[in-house]
Amino acid sequence: MYVPDHFAETRPDALARIIHAHPLGMLVTHGQHGLDADHLPFEFDAGAGAHGVLSAHVARANPVWQRCPTGTPVMVVFRGAEAYVSPNWYPSKHEAHRQVPTWNYEVVHAHGTLTVRDDERFVRGLVARLTRRHEAAEAAPWKMGDAPPEFLDALLRGIVGLEIAVTSLVGKRKLSQNKDTRDRLGAADTLQARGCDELAQSMRNAV
Repeated sequence: MYVPDHFAETRPDALARIIHAHPLGMLVTHGQHGLDADHLPFEFDAGAGAHGVLSAHVARANPVWQRCPTGTPVMVVFRGAEAYVSPNWYPSKHEAHRQVPTWNYEVVHAHGTLTVRDDERFVRGLVARLTRRHEAAEAAPWKMGDAPPEFLDALLRGIVGLEIAVTSLVGKRKLSQNKDTRDRLGAADTLQARGCDELAQSMRNAV
């Protein structure tokens, strides 16, 4: 990924924020048939290992866990807030007309080494944690105990766990940091008015 210095994000807390806010990652793998990608909800433990650990699960019928055995190098892409930015949103455009369209976004590439976790205890714990997190906002959160045990056991036997020891995190936050402050804030105000609250807030806080 091309990352100009003014768009680079290296702070671990900022990178973890993007991953936690947008946990549907794109697992990129390379095997004998070339590149492939799987879209999976991940759990990220930022405090584990040198750069954190990512965990996910796939259907047993998904060949990725056999095609990419333990020890395979992989990359997971987490795409955060993003939106088109019109030059009309920059105050300076109406004075000098020297602005062009662009796209602002936040993204994290997590590089690491894959471990296949084909054991019931791992996947049961992972599913429980993912469920608790993503059901937390519900008025009556669903929990694994709501399902009949035999039904749940059969479903868990049909999935395989994946664990990725992260070796590096590469972050890019393209938030108009290369623009004058009034132009960056002007674009942020328009995005806010159009419902892009997360990106607008990131642009306001960009340095």
